[in-house]
Amino acid sequence: MSETSASIGSSGATVAGSVADRFEQLYGAAPQGVWAAPGRVNLIGEHTDYNDGFVMPFALPHTAVAAVSRRDDGVLRLHSADVSAAVAELTVDALTPGGDRRWTAYPAGVVWALREAGHPVTGADIHLASTVPAGAGLSSSAALEVVVALALNDLYGLGLRGRQLARLCQRAENVYVGAPVGIMDQTASACCESGHALFLDTRDLSQRQIPFDLAAEGMRLLVVDTRVKHSHSQGEYGRRREGCEKGAALLGVDALRDVPYDGLEAALARLGDEAEVRRLVRHVVTEDERVERVVSLLEAGDTRAIGPVLVEGHTSLRDDFRVSCPELDLVVDTAVAAGALGARMTGGGFGGSAIVLTEEADVPTVTKAVEEAFRAAGLKSPRVFGAVPAAGARRLR
Repeated sequence: MSETSASIGSSGATVAGSVADRFEQLYGAAPQGVWAAPGRVNLIGEHTDYNDGFVMPFALPHTAVAAVSRRDDGVLRLHSADVSAAVAELTVDALTPGGDRRWTAYPAGVVWALREAGHPVTGADIHLASTVPAGAGLSSSAALEVVVALALNDLYGLGLRGRQLARLCQRAENVYVGAPVGIMDQTASACCESGHALFLDTRDLSQRQIPFDLAAEGMRLLVVDTRVKHSHSQGEYGRRREGCEKGAALLGVDALRDVPYDGLEAALARLGDEAEVRRLVRHVVTEDERVERVVSLLEAGDTRAIGPVLVEGHTSLRDDFRVSCPELDLVVDTAVAAGALGARMTGGGFGGSAIVLTEEADVPTVTKAVEEAFRAAGLKSPRVFGAVPAAGARRLR
């Protein structure tokens, strides 16, 4: 088993050791440290983060791991165990947004964002390995960004906190990579806590850690990776973001977050024949309300009642925001028909993963039903695994 496919149950010490060993082989000396940052699952709150709204992600055990040493000569050397390529060597003074279309744009973008913000980062040697499935809607790129940012923050003594690192990583992806993502993924990777979901207000980045221990209540949350790949930097994501901004402008608000749920119908009527904008506005406003409803249910101890809310969210993403796909719909419809408490797509859409909330006893039945449905449709077998809220970004050694 390679370091990139190490079992999720592997200890942090084992993973850190293997990544550190490979770093020493590549660069001729031991790293100054090893860090990890997780991918995430979003329980509820999709496409609300760039509308100043509410989201509720939790961190996965899957992580991006980085062995790093600082340099003082302006050289940035990058290597990934997940890419068949030699060490890439860049010059920090020459880093320019939009000039790199390779995987290296993500860690290089973090260095660029830190330097642009006035932080004296003068180079680094970096070796990366990740168990976060790429293209599965589980924030593999955010994990990569956050682990590099945390390592450089520590090595250079920058004193930045999790939410500050998340903002810089978002800027790296927005400007340097060119993907118009919101703040949720980076904040989840940087700030989530084990055993909790993160209730995040993306306007002011205020946070509440909400206990989320399904096993104690006899339930499981499954992630179903459809293996359909997507890319946030492609046009469909950007189009929807532009549509949301247009809706806010037409309604005279700073962001769709400011449209009250109880005033939604009046707001939609004001949009007249702007059919596409109406759909986008309806999704965002109702999705914010769904996040608040899920928080209330969890805090009241009524966890099973969030199942139908997840299905409502999927229906809205499918019909109003139109970012689902046949494979995601197949997971949701099949799982619910097989007895799951609820299910929905998670992530940006156009492929990726769905989540399924189910009783522990029903996991084999639901899993088998989904796998058989994919087989009957002639689709590649999905990857199904349990998701347990894990720790956010941290130093391993």
